[in-house]
Amino acid sequence: MTSRNKKKSDDSWALAKKKYRLNSDHLAKAKELGMNPKKFGKSAPNKSEPWKGSLGEFIEECYQKRFKEKALRGNLAQVDL
Repeated sequence: MTSRNKKKSDDSWALAKKKYRLNSDHLAKAKELGMNPKKFGKSAPNKSEPWKGSLGEFIEECYQKRFKEKALRGNLAQVDL
């Protein structure tokens, strides 16, 4: 990745952090999940969508869902041996 593209990518993450009020932990988890900060608007709640949780909660749920399953698979593989 060139320095220009890297800076542009970092800018989009910084903008998402400010716009959606995310902390650095949420950003790190979103990056690890491979999320695109430009598409966070789809997942963020709107005033007319009170049933949606915050974007930070959504990222936490996705992270737990993905990595908890991997941890369980690893534990099951060790038990089977």
